[in-house]
Amino acid sequence: MRSFIFLAVFGLLAACGRPDAHHEIRMALAQAPINLDPRYASDAASERVNRLIYRALVDFDEASRPRPDLADWQVIAPDHYRFRLSHADSRFHDGTSLDAADVAATYHSLLALKDSPHTAEFANISSISVVNDDTVDFFLHQPDDMFPSRLIMGILPAEKVGAKHDFSRQPVGNGPLRFVSWKGVLQLERIADGQAFLLQEVKDPTVRVLKLLRGEIDMLQGDLPPELVKYLKRQAGIRLDEVSGSNYSYLGFNLRDAQTGNLLVRRAIAHAIDRRAILRDVLVGGSRAAGAILPPEHWAGNRNLPAYDYDPQLARKLLQEAGVQLPLKLVYKTSTDAQRVRLATVMQAQMRDAGIELEILSLDWGTFFDDVKHGKFQLYGLTWVGIRTPEIYRLAFHSQSVPPRGANRGRFGDSVTDDLIARADWHAVSARVNELLPYVPLWYEGQFVAMRKNLSDYAIKPDGNWDGLATVRKTAMSQHQWAESARAHAD
Repeated sequence: MRSFIFLAVFGLLAACGRPDAHHEIRMALAQAPINLDPRYASDAASERVNRLIYRALVDFDEASRPRPDLADWQVIAPDHYRFRLSHADSRFHDGTSLDAADVAATYHSLLALKDSPHTAEFANISSISVVNDDTVDFFLHQPDDMFPSRLIMGILPAEKVGAKHDFSRQPVGNGPLRFVSWKGVLQLERIADGQAFLLQEVKDPTVRVLKLLRGEIDMLQGDLPPELVKYLKRQAGIRLDEVSGSNYSYLGFNLRDAQTGNLLVRRAIAHAIDRRAILRDVLVGGSRAAGAILPPEHWAGNRNLPAYDYDPQLARKLLQEAGVQLPLKLVYKTSTDAQRVRLATVMQAQMRDAGIELEILSLDWGTFFDDVKHGKFQLYGLTWVGIRTPEIYRLAFHSQSVPPRGANRGRFGDSVTDDLIARADWHAVSARVNELLPYVPLWYEGQFVAMRKNLSDYAIKPDGNWDGLATVRKTAMSQHQWAESARAHAD
């Protein structure tokens, strides 16, 4: 019987096609990207792919401080910054050269957009001037010490910007990976060596794991429940790397709703969630409780925020003070991702002890995210991914950042917060947000990557980006290795 199982599994692997016989590296995604135009992208998958297709003037070091990428800079005056391209011979993937005119065209187009969630971040730019092919000047309405850290938008070719090219489905950048095609599966190619990548959406986490074990994909990253992560650690032929995370998960509220607009209700919900139990039993390794969007090790992080400890009796008392009739009935929106639904179900059970009856409404990603952007929710769960600058507070909480001008999806409006943001007093901003709770902070999710052992040189990052695709290598598996892999999975 063991021999029969071994032969069956081996045959299945052969029928699927040996991935090592092909040049491409295949990665399964829980959620496909939505928009590959960096001026519009706001979902995690799109942001991660765009980091590979495009390059920006500025990137960040390990401490989240700005460092030169395409350009270095100097401060001519408090309201005047000059950027000099440090890679003047850099070319876009269509073969055209990248120069200062492309930089100016990218940011001029962004400022002119009315429906981009990023436009409001650059409202302080008064004008942009091309000095020469390698130099571009930015003039500001008001001095801004943090201005370089804002210029992380992928640079687009000016000619295509002027022609209103559809970057959302046909991106043209100058990053380490170039776009090839997008017909169900997103195909990319590494500029340095021609390595091909196929990025395919596979929503079900169990199916993603089975595809990895069968050799139908080469790697997956994140978005698995802990029991599947533990299972993969025990599998021959699979390598799993983990790191502490920095991506911030939260509950967001509609502040215009009669129930969730009440601060006492939001505080009750904050005390109705047992984060320790969820971290222990439901999340992967490297996850930790969160207090603010920026983790405490960030240069603008705040280590001194009071925690909302699990206390269902206090939660009930706060609801009674709010004049709420128990049980309080609320609708929680999330995606159909299995782990997100599971987390929602756990919180639903926990909140019941506090007198809160949570109805879970799981929607396909497109519908869910559209509802969130348009304020069609009472409360929802999401994660901010890859956040590096405290400007996230302006994007998420300034009263003028309501979509489409920003990501203030809960319609939070507080003049004190607006003033603190204007003064760039980020510790005070995080304390004010922690007090008024437009978000309930949950956790920073741990990050992991699982891949077949014939892949190497892939480094997982705390924010879960896919930058490792610029360096990952694939070697062929021998017939013996394939036989051993098939035997292990049969066992």
